[in-house]
Amino acid sequence: MSYHLSQLGWDDHFASLFSRWDRSDTAPGRVLRADRGVCTVLTATGVTRATLGGSVMIDAARDPALLPCSGDWVVLRHWPDRRTTLEMVLPRRTTLIRRTSDKDSSGQVLAANMDTVAVVEPIHPEPDDARVERLLALAWESGADPLLVLTKTDTTSDPAAVARQIGELAPGVPVLPVSVQRGAGLDELRAYVGPGRTLALLGRSGAGKSTLANALAGTTVMPVQAIRDADGKGRHTTAYRNMITLPEGGAVIDTPGIRGVGLLDTEGGLDKAFADVTDLAGRCRFDDCRHETEPGCAVQAALADGTLPPRRLASWRKLRREVEVESGRRSARLARVRRAPAPPGPHRF
Repeated sequence: MSYHLSQLGWDDHFASLFSRWDRSDTAPGRVLRADRGVCTVLTATGVTRATLGGSVMIDAARDPALLPCSGDWVVLRHWPDRRTTLEMVLPRRTTLIRRTSDKDSSGQVLAANMDTVAVVEPIHPEPDDARVERLLALAWESGADPLLVLTKTDTTSDPAAVARQIGELAPGVPVLPVSVQRGAGLDELRAYVGPGRTLALLGRSGAGKSTLANALAGTTVMPVQAIRDADGKGRHTTAYRNMITLPEGGAVIDTPGIRGVGLLDTEGGLDKAFADVTDLAGRCRFDDCRHETEPGCAVQAALADGTLPPRRLASWRKLRREVEVESGRRSARLARVRRAPAPPGPHRF
């Protein structure tokens, strides 16, 4: 079975990156799913399973974020004994990455090379403002275009009003109310995932990501579990990252349901997610204003006249402190890696 990789976003940029590895025994492919040491990869001749080559493992030992993940374009090598190994992850155009729970501030890549990151938030029982802000910062930092998708809008009588309210948390981000049950908003969502384009879905378990993926694919490609009516929470339907190709071209990456999202070095994404606050901060009289009691503070003035909610400012401060701490930890870890002697490894073919 042949497949046109251009339908998944293969273009001159990635072809140029691959050219130095182009040999009779190699081929480019895109990772559909990554398991422990084995990746399911789509190539021009179909789907294949590939084990990780030694150079990839060495890179990952230095930085786990370099492990291949769903959406990565990679170099495969076919061996005479019919083995296939994944020898190289091509440089990513965009990367959706969150902080892991360890103390050295390493990152876990959730998806790669997506054009749009959709933050998926259910409106039942009610949206979580703080979670939406945190996920939008992650989406902005990825380098892809962020999108806020509000699911289960059939549970409210006025989804447009909810969208306007939540939209205040997402300056510069399109807000799309969707009901898979009623088919509302799906055509608008499909516009983000046409031929050559990739859409990543990001949100908590039970938000409706797998349901959206199934609706876009036109068939059941991801398992869906019922949620609890009382709190709207679901079990972790998707425990792994998976890229789904669509019949009309394009792909959807369904990420695992996320209970908590740690931010890494996402100061740029945070500034965009809180563009309203950072814009106010730029108007303060003093460049080093802490937005507390300083004279001429535009942030405090906005609090006083009600244009900036106190909760919004508190959320911005909390996330800024988190990013500052994690940036320091990450810098210290990278410094240790640079000082450590490089381990011997296989020659890159």
